Amino acid sequence: MSFSNIAMCDLKGQYDKISADVNAAIQDVLNTSSFIKGREVTLFQDELAQYLGAKHVIACANGTDALQIALMALDLKPGDEVITPDFTFIATVEVVALLGLTPVLVDVDPDTYNLDTAALEKAITPRTRAIIPVHLFGQCANMEQIMAIASKYNIFVVEDNAQAIGADYTFSNGSTQKAGTIGHIGCTSFFPSKNLGCYGDGGALFTNDDALAEEIRSISNHGMKVRYHHDRIGVNSRLDTIQAAVLRIKLRNLDLYCDSRRSAADLYDKLLGASSKLQIPVRSSFSSHVFHQYTLRLLNGNRDEVIKKLAEVGIPAMVYYPIPLHKQKAFDVYQKEAKNKTFPNSAMLSQQVFSLPMHTELTPELVTFIAESVLKSVE
Repeated sequence: MSFSNIAMCDLKGQYDKISADVNAAIQDVLNTSSFIKGREVTLFQDELAQYLGAKHVIACANGTDALQIALMALDLKPGDEVITPDFTFIATVEVVALLGLTPVLVDVDPDTYNLDTAALEKAITPRTRAIIPVHLFGQCANMEQIMAIASKYNIFVVEDNAQAIGADYTFSNGSTQKAGTIGHIGCTSFFPSKNLGCYGDGGALFTNDDALAEEIRSISNHGMKVRYHHDRIGVNSRLDTIQAAVLRIKLRNLDLYCDSRRSAADLYDKLLGASSKLQIPVRSSFSSHVFHQYTLRLLNGNRDEVIKKLAEVGIPAMVYYPIPLHKQKAFDVYQKEAKNKTFPNSAMLSQQVFSLPMHTELTPELVTFIAESVLKSVE
């Protein structure tokens, strides 16, 4: 069996299944011509809040803005330290530096790729004011431990939930919460390839704190609480009404999308799990996994050669992320101050990981073809 035009993320196939609803929703916005702060934005915020079990959802222009606005709402001062994982997309740390704060990178767990809580506590100093755990590739960091550490040192927690919306976190007492609703503020991105993605840029913040919600709304709207009364310096960051209309349709399907990804991941696991050259994704006991990415570790072999062989049979594979943040030129100045600090796990992962196609439209036949091709490529 052969396949053509295999995609890392098949947005066209997903759109085809919901096109009638999406087209009608977009047409409704066009008919009303309420393109900024239209009714669909309010409805989407309310529906997402209900889905997450969060008191407040404030939509914004993108996930990077969400992180920046969150830190601004915490009223941090230049030089305050914010702890983030070393192995993540640059946006998580970029916003820290943009605000004149000091990013403090820590290593990650080699199995889950999420923040190492032992390394986290060791990195705390009297200047530490916030922690940004990243729920990488679709499952939660160890939020129970992170929140306990944060409480011990009186530190804010901002969850970067751009890759794990829909995931459930289970606490030791058996209670559950949605990813992004456990810290003081949660942030997400609606970039098209996300599990809940729009057809452009978009993002949102979540919080159960009324005062923080008020600050977030003000900051995202030029620092206004009352029109033309600017109480603080803010930004212009809002979700377009058309994107909100699309997201309302896709939110209704989010659990189905997550289940589809899990089914594909389960089959990948079954077909690839016996290989001594590969480490399949490790599932945390405390978090469900929504598989924004299906990421393998190549334990023995040449990753570039494996990716090349897959490309020869039409299978795309991506590396998230090839250069850990402590090796990025943009953060040289911070690393010089962090004398002799090493990140063995993130350095190792950046050399070993590669991600296979993962999306809602994967069929068992396609997953099987991809997995069999991977096994051949690592021989």
